[in-house]
Amino acid sequence: MTLAGADIAPRLAPVRGYVIDMDGVLYRGDTALPHAREFLAALDARGIPYVMATNNSTRTPEQYTEKLARMGIPVPPERIVTSSLATRAWLEERYSAGTRVHVLGMAALRDAILGDGRFQSADLDAEVVVTGADWELTYDKLARACLAIRRGATWVATNPDTTFPTEEGLVPGAGAILAALRVATSREPIVIGKPEPGMLLEAGALMGIGPESTAVLGDRLDTDIQAGQRAGFTTVLVLTGVTSAADLATESLQPDLVVPDLAPLLEYYRTLQ
Repeated sequence: MTLAGADIAPRLAPVRGYVIDMDGVLYRGDTALPHAREFLAALDARGIPYVMATNNSTRTPEQYTEKLARMGIPVPPERIVTSSLATRAWLEERYSAGTRVHVLGMAALRDAILGDGRFQSADLDAEVVVTGADWELTYDKLARACLAIRRGATWVATNPDTTFPTEEGLVPGAGAILAALRVATSREPIVIGKPEPGMLLEAGALMGIGPESTAVLGDRLDTDIQAGQRAGFTTVLVLTGVTSAADLATESLQPDLVVPDLAPLLEYYRTLQ
């Protein structure tokens, strides 16, 4: 692990592209974090590609593009990979058209899984239950998913993030819903998003860059950094989101590089010859 203030050049010299988390890295809630716009502009100026990869399943890529644009951060939807899309791709590889799927999550997740009609919306007779973050969660939604899982449906979770950073602090994330269902069903889900490496590898493939030349930039040890290590990426942790310096001191899992915010990365690329 290299801390900000040390010579970061050796860590970043092999990097030819970035896979970037958004919540806690580029923004918190609806507020852009310091240096986010300038950092991405510096990458653009040097022809260094980047793709956003978020565990958050509550928005479509197009909605994320609109959210970022309101903060003055231009990112086209084709540069955004979400856990909703990764989950849909995983299902397509393993289940035939007409498979009955129950979805617990926001409209973006439901649309990704069920929107084109390939999979059939189901209730307690579901063959697969997909769960993600749901800001409109009710007891009935939890109960229906629980019953379907207990009746034998395969349980697929978009991501395990227990918390979610907002302007006011950390609030329950998809992992909190996952925890409730885990206790109620005595079952373990198949997790698609980070810390599994698949979504990062997909994002890297979009840039046409191998793992040895790709860095993941994120704010969580247990998802972003762990996924990056599993994918063989250089791992960069920024301390503007979930994981704190105090957390780092007690964890065996360590990133290649730690920065307090995006300023050291911005300075590196601004001065790069």
